[in-house]
Amino acid sequence: MALAYDGAIQRLIDAFASLPGIGPKGAQRIAFYVLGAPDDEAQRLVESITEVKQKVRFCDVCGNVCETSPCAICADPRRDRSTICVVEEPKDVMSIERTREYRGLYHVLGGAINPMANVGPNDLNIAQLLNRLQTDEVKEIIVALNPNIEGEATTTYLSRLLMPLDVKVTRLASGLPVGGDLEYADEITLSRALEGRREV
Repeated sequence: MALAYDGAIQRLIDAFASLPGIGPKGAQRIAFYVLGAPDDEAQRLVESITEVKQKVRFCDVCGNVCETSPCAICADPRRDRSTICVVEEPKDVMSIERTREYRGLYHVLGGAINPMANVGPNDLNIAQLLNRLQTDEVKEIIVALNPNIEGEATTTYLSRLLMPLDVKVTRLASGLPVGGDLEYADEITLSRALEGRREV
């Protein structure tokens, strides 16, 4: 039988271990760091978590994270409203913004089609995207999903859905590693993938 710590420290280790990308040993290291940290530092962590849960929401227009809706990108009159870049998660918006190459709008799907995880098209923000295309302003949809099986399936689904509409559908150029995530791509690779985008 595996040994475990008693009470609060084990609950903290378990809480950290439930986070993505943190294994049991990493969770234990973080828990003991928090235990030994000054009270004010630990309190700042508690307050930051509480604040993000209370204040942060999803933009009613694009689905990006924000404190007030619409988000700063949707509300910016300088953005090119003829182009919408479709991404899986809010973190992908920041990955593309770091390139400083893209000046259009975004649409966050909230994931990708994944039958193994019971995620279908109706579980994503696809209907909201179609509603945004009712205006004549949108001329191009850039599908910028992760280059993995789920991203490819979602790209294929979206391209078939958007084909009858009077809108150009493009995708990022090759150069991103297959099976990778946009959030881990460097700015130069992402910038070139945006520049060299091709029609679906």
